[in-house]
Amino acid sequence: MLLSTQTDRFGQRFGDEKAVRMLADAGFDAIDYSMFGMIRPDHILRSDAAEKYIDTLKAAAEACGVVFNQAHAPFSFKGWDDPAVFNNEIFPTVARAVTLAGRLGVKIIVVHPLHFMQYKGNEEKMYELNMRYYRSLIPYCEKYGIKVATENMWQRDKNRGYIIHDVCSQAKEFNRYLDDLDSEWIVGCLDLGHCGLVGIDAADMIREMGGKHIHALHVHDNDHISDAHVEPFSGKMNWHEIAKALGEVDYQGDFTFEADNYFNPMPEEFMPQGAKYLHDIGRYLMNIVETNRK
Repeated sequence: MLLSTQTDRFGQRFGDEKAVRMLADAGFDAIDYSMFGMIRPDHILRSDAAEKYIDTLKAAAEACGVVFNQAHAPFSFKGWDDPAVFNNEIFPTVARAVTLAGRLGVKIIVVHPLHFMQYKGNEEKMYELNMRYYRSLIPYCEKYGIKVATENMWQRDKNRGYIIHDVCSQAKEFNRYLDDLDSEWIVGCLDLGHCGLVGIDAADMIREMGGKHIHALHVHDNDHISDAHVEPFSGKMNWHEIAKALGEVDYQGDFTFEADNYFNPMPEEFMPQGAKYLHDIGRYLMNIVETNRK
């Protein structure tokens, strides 16, 4: 199991190449490459310089003795429900993210499921749309040797304002998606923080899904009310039980943080120490995972 964290905040403040070096210096084994900025048409990864840029990042990682194990495709587009926007902008950009991540050597790229409409009452419609969506990405996976991971989502009730269930937020549906897609190229990324937001204990979700269905993680904490994306032990999640459950199901993926809001208040000069602390939390929890394998 590799310990990794995303480039997001470090990349924003220091640039991607320096972010790689800084996270390697903090002790991480691997890097999760955040590709969120690709929603902008002028982003470098949507330009002719993209491949050279990716090669530079890969070389920087190799020089530091780390790898890119995971990535996250862009998702904050507007117009998901407009077929013209989806077909002409959104899907080509997501597919480009998959291909560039494959060039970077990434093993798994997280691609959010389609969830642009009210979930309750539209479960089967979203299921059919997502079956087509993920199957349409499989040719890119096969060509570039990279797996796509779907993720458990949440949405906010429009009338009452609080968080409710969404696509793949329940183990039974998440497993159904993966079993029905039935492809070595489509796997599951369990977002641990999202579990509690919809009222499900993350350890219970792990045990119900089983190690067969969970190939990647998004590790972060919250107060079960807001999607805070902060470091473990700063919220209300039971991290000892979560790590124990990962060991019990013999989870075989990596331990990847998605806790970058933790860095938001930090001055730049303190971020290396902050990254080292996040690293230490990861090693501590990974040890619990390993000691609970059967």
